[in-house]
Amino acid sequence: MTTVRTRIAPSPTGDPHVGTAYIALFNLCFARQHGGQFILRIEDTDQLRSTRESEQQIYDALRWLGIEWDEGPDVGGPHGPYRQSERGEIYKKYSDELVAKGHAFPCFCSAERLDQVRAEQMANKETPRYDGHCMHLDPAEAERRIAAGESHVIRMKVPSEGVCQVQDMLRGTVEIGWDRMDMQVLMKADGLPTYFLANVVDDHLMGITHVLRGEEWLPSAPKLIKLYEYFGWEQPQLCYMPLLRNPDKSKLSKRKNPTSVTFYERMGFLPQAMLNYLGRMGWSMPDEREKFTLEEMIEHFDLQRVSLGGPIFDLEKLSWLNGQWLRELPVEQFAAEVRKWAFNPEYMMKIAPHVQQRVETFSQIAPLAGFFFSGPLQLDPALFAHKKLDATQVRQVMQLILWKLEALRQWEKERITACITQVAEHLGFKLRDVMPLMFAAITGQASSVSVLDAMEILGPDLTRFRLRNALELLGGASKKEAKEWEKLLASLG
Repeated sequence: MTTVRTRIAPSPTGDPHVGTAYIALFNLCFARQHGGQFILRIEDTDQLRSTRESEQQIYDALRWLGIEWDEGPDVGGPHGPYRQSERGEIYKKYSDELVAKGHAFPCFCSAERLDQVRAEQMANKETPRYDGHCMHLDPAEAERRIAAGESHVIRMKVPSEGVCQVQDMLRGTVEIGWDRMDMQVLMKADGLPTYFLANVVDDHLMGITHVLRGEEWLPSAPKLIKLYEYFGWEQPQLCYMPLLRNPDKSKLSKRKNPTSVTFYERMGFLPQAMLNYLGRMGWSMPDEREKFTLEEMIEHFDLQRVSLGGPIFDLEKLSWLNGQWLRELPVEQFAAEVRKWAFNPEYMMKIAPHVQQRVETFSQIAPLAGFFFSGPLQLDPALFAHKKLDATQVRQVMQLILWKLEALRQWEKERITACITQVAEHLGFKLRDVMPLMFAAITGQASSVSVLDAMEILGPDLTRFRLRNALELLGGASKKEAKEWEKLLASLG
């Protein structure tokens, strides 16, 4: 009997997303319920955005939740390496095989030509797709151009008509027309694979039997299926999980909801409660109980109990469930969890130097530094009244700073300061004009310890959350303003 093997393949390009944790949890439960194995693979072929810091954050976030894996970059295993960036020769071999078999071809088209083709197709109300310009190039001619060092990608061939039948474990047979499929790039000009080739090759070589991934990948399933067919490999069973949604039914996004696992850790949620809540996303226990452990979920797990309606990720419901867990803890454990969350030595040592020079008694610490131990702040709109900036300028500068900080990958005081300074100077303000707004949003006070140090200590998730809350309090940005300000953001570089 074949051993069930599932995997999660996150990209280390940003904060560890709750959607990643949700998919990881369901892959883990499915594997464990069938006595199988769960693998973690790092999809780091985007060299511009992938970082080892983000990779470590993924490990830390999943382990904080209680999700462990049998094989992966940090634990090893018989099918490594488990980072796609270290498997380049493997992908090259299989890409060459597809070209040799006539299932793929080198494409030399420039970005300008592709843009032009796309624009013409859209003008004619056609589905934008590659027009096959290089598909019929003489192989010898293609080889000559490659040997001459001409930039190129490798594209796969796809049918131009008919339908592909996708067998989905939740939906049954889904028919998708081939006329909707592009000739997918498999190998980029930099010699690295795209998602499509890398995932098919890796899943095959790592013996993955079941692929549970988000439903946003369902429309592209035919390309994956066709690659299995081209290689002559057995295809894993496919399951497309419903996407997490905001309360307004839109796709979960950081602009409407905190999406980083790290945020919930910093906010003081119990990992057991967080995992419990993720387990309730589109799935339920046979007895419909709301509170359950990971072990209980694994014991009773049945994929057919997954609901296809987009599960709503609601912070209020998560908070309610977390409260249930907190109240059922033995008081000694409750006290220990509080110490671990807020008063652990590592966190206290970050705060202590900034507080020590500003107090005369310990009793002054709470009023001065209480914001370090809070989640949302009770903000007074009067704090944002400004002598030089009008109400629109206040919102504008705060929104631009928030957007700049959302894009910041290395969270250090110098880089935070640079973001704020850049926005201020671009708008013609001095740093001292802008900093009172930061004090108000981040600390809830007109003055406190250094707000830049505070932002570094609080971390990106809580800092951005507080800025968003402050903006909401002030009315946020209208659609018209958002468009204008996004143009300003682009001009910042």
